[in-house]
Amino acid sequence: MFSNLPLTAVRTFEAAARLGSFKLAAEELSVTPAAISHQVKTLEAWLGAMLFERSGQGVVLTQEGERLYRQTHRALMEISHSLESFCPQTASQTLTLSTTPGLAATWLIPRLAGFYRAYPQFNVRVDTRNERVDLLRDSSIDLAIRTVSRDDPSLFRQDLMNERFGVYAAPGLVESLDSTSVELIDLRWQIPGAFPINWKSWCKAAGCEGWLETARMREFDDEHYALGAAVAGHGLVLASNVLVADSVQRAELVAYRPEISLPGPCYVAVCVPGRERQAQVKAFLAWLGEEVAAQRRVDVCNDGLARE
Repeated sequence: MFSNLPLTAVRTFEAAARLGSFKLAAEELSVTPAAISHQVKTLEAWLGAMLFERSGQGVVLTQEGERLYRQTHRALMEISHSLESFCPQTASQTLTLSTTPGLAATWLIPRLAGFYRAYPQFNVRVDTRNERVDLLRDSSIDLAIRTVSRDDPSLFRQDLMNERFGVYAAPGLVESLDSTSVELIDLRWQIPGAFPINWKSWCKAAGCEGWLETARMREFDDEHYALGAAVAGHGLVLASNVLVADSVQRAELVAYRPEISLPGPCYVAVCVPGRERQAQVKAFLAWLGEEVAAQRRVDVCNDGLARE
């Protein structure tokens, strides 16, 4: 049934498509770039379709090549995991998770001990970067937690938390706030979709436009540092309810004007379809669901207290 399948050419094509380079594919497979080119041409001839557009700047997948890459990458991943199941003592027990530095530092890392207690057989490697990982091309990433404003039908998705942005500050600062000389911590939020998360939008909603004329701005480009500055009493911060959740629970920060907030995107866990069935990914998704449910109950309690 499978005797005529060009499996070597398929594996070569998958590497070249995933890495976007015949040279990088050659390094991964320990062959020459010429050998990569030969195998790709063999596969193109077998299929009767061009898989790459070639130019002096390199190679780019055609529409047919993109479709074939997604199918072959998924199939080879399934084969790899099927083979690993026969060698559990050598199979990887590590889940590689991609997320932003802010979510990792303020929400995920403080909770990971609970995952390890529940699933001691697994390890989590957290990859933190602000650039979005292309999960269909980077097979080293098992799962990603990210904010999204619309669905991606090419990925498995588990919804986690809806994000809203409000103003928070150290308790003492809120109690002694002088609206004529307010200090604002300014963070340039990189939010997907049409969500205007900035002081101008919040002040307009709160009727505090005058702040923008007199306020002293403390600028940061990292969520973790901005929240640290707020905890230290350096000013009011416009922040995500998700990222401040633990600081609010510890009474390091309190909400200012909690009735005023700006809508944000949804946090989701996403992966290449099929990976959600892997043992470590399935366990992590189940644990995430439990943590999100617990956080939702805390948010409801905190919101009630803030509005009293």
